[in-house]
Amino acid sequence: MEPNIKEVANRIRSLREDSDITMQEMADATGRSLAEYAAQESGEQDLSFTFLYKCADRLGVDVIELLTGETPHLTGYQLTEAGDGLCIKRRAGFEYLHKAPHFRHKLAEPFLVTAPYIEEEQDAPIHLSYHAGQEIDYIVSGRMRFAFEDRVMELGPGDFLMYDSGRGHGMIATGGEPCTFIAIVIRPHEDAII
Repeated sequence: MEPNIKEVANRIRSLREDSDITMQEMADATGRSLAEYAAQESGEQDLSFTFLYKCADRLGVDVIELLTGETPHLTGYQLTEAGDGLCIKRRAGFEYLHKAPHFRHKLAEPFLVTAPYIEEEQDAPIHLSYHAGQEIDYIVSGRMRFAFEDRVMELGPGDFLMYDSGRGHGMIATGGEPCTFIAIVIRPHEDAII
């Protein structure tokens, strides 16, 4: 089930108001101007995963709570069978399949990501994202062009990448087909929810 943007935005607003956090504080926490933040909190603009992750961090909740309204409840383990998970479609056709949405107190967010091949992106600068922590990407199929700050590299199946996600990073699918990869977003130690 795909989370409804308006419902997610309403949960963010409600949690912000309940926590007595101003819109300006949330704008600062998410790296947005006040106007940009207001447009996203109202549901007028799409919500990137980076934005959701930063909102969840500032609000002190699991990102799954923002997406579904439910608090993760499993504590021992979670088995997610092939093809299952919480589907999150964000950022120009990228599809994130969260592989452990019900596991409580996660130190990392595990995703199976499918990046679409978009012809217009091939000769354009790659959009860079920033979020505290580290990330691991393992290419399952297809090809990826990965940018880390001013360095660009080409990756293919079996390639493994670990990086400081607080520094500029971004990726696009290349080679005329989508790229599927496992992405594990790791919280900074001091932000880990125990």
